[in-house]
Amino acid sequence: MDDRSLYATILGLEKPWDVERVELREAEQAVHVWVNVDPGTRFGCPECAAIGPTYDHVERSWRHLDTCQYRTLVHAAVPRITCPTHGVRTTQVPWAERRSHFTLLFERLAISWLQEATPLAVARRLGLTWEEANGMVERAVRRGLARRPSVAGRRLGIDEHSYLRHFEFVTLVCDLDTQDVLYVADDRTAETLEPYFERLTPEERAGITAIAMDMWEPYRNTVRRYVPEADAKIVFDKFHVMRYVVEAVDQVRRREQRELRRRGDERLTHTKFLWLKNPAHLTQAMRRELQRLRRSTLRAARAWAIKEAFRRIWEYRSIPAARAFFDRWHRWAVRSRLQPMIQVAGIIRRHLENVLTYVKYHITNAVTEGLNAKIQWIKYSSRGFRNRDRFKLAILFHCGGLDLAPRV
Repeated sequence: MDDRSLYATILGLEKPWDVERVELREAEQAVHVWVNVDPGTRFGCPECAAIGPTYDHVERSWRHLDTCQYRTLVHAAVPRITCPTHGVRTTQVPWAERRSHFTLLFERLAISWLQEATPLAVARRLGLTWEEANGMVERAVRRGLARRPSVAGRRLGIDEHSYLRHFEFVTLVCDLDTQDVLYVADDRTAETLEPYFERLTPEERAGITAIAMDMWEPYRNTVRRYVPEADAKIVFDKFHVMRYVVEAVDQVRRREQRELRRRGDERLTHTKFLWLKNPAHLTQAMRRELQRLRRSTLRAARAWAIKEAFRRIWEYRSIPAARAFFDRWHRWAVRSRLQPMIQVAGIIRRHLENVLTYVKYHITNAVTEGLNAKIQWIKYSSRGFRNRDRFKLAILFHCGGLDLAPRV
């Protein structure tokens, strides 16, 4: 097989395209492949497929997969045709996508690397600029979104993730079954979720069976506007609910510690995580210390007991039974004379209906919290994102479950 036939096979060329010549330039450490097209071939418009006469030819080059240690570049004089509807348009070549300077096979390789490393690292290894590597990410996400048939899901998780600064957020909508990010948007307002739900058909909105979220009121208001029978489907994430209870315990501990230290009592010094962590996650020594403190008359010990008792609500399989348990727990918390525990008991009572829906659906935002951990890795490995749009692109690229690679 001669070099022309070899590269025609490698590039998957068929008539009317063929390899004209191949040139090895050792000084450049590069192989140059020139492709031509049979004279008189008529092409269709890339917009509407209408056949039109050739207007002229434009010289183009594409980076291909390396040939051993040599960079490989493909060159062609690409015909431009005159379309009666769209005017002069450049025809589509079979080895690359429109407006790309890389062959399909090279982009597939680069995308597989970009899924494992940052654009900067991939650019260094493949001899690209950062802009070229980031352009592949953008094209891959656009390609994947165009191929995705729908952003609908039956069980959804809605959560926010901080961007750059503590009070700047992006909102994520995730499919809890596939664990894919379906939608990313700026901020965490009521309007943030509207484009997502407006993209769904009425049938797709009605097909949503459950939505896990925190107690953020703007999210809930938007879901109520768009999802039929939303109040019966919203599940306040149990980890967010427990966070309220745990923070109340910490408030009790901090207030009591300040009082004790003024009297020279250091019993609560360095005990923060004893009271806040799940007992199942404590070491043997920490359990012994906690057991000793629990037998005391400390207010923190009472708050801890109330917190641990509340965990039982997630074990119920009947909403009436869970409601009866909550009523007993609420009376205990209110009579504890611990103001933070009284306040958190009131918060949960006001939102009780969507706390108890967990008993029916047993869904949480653990999937979105797991994605948040992955997003944190993306931010760290990229040393942060100063451009919010690139941050959202990276989330969809790594967490969207999209079909990213060009088809060869």
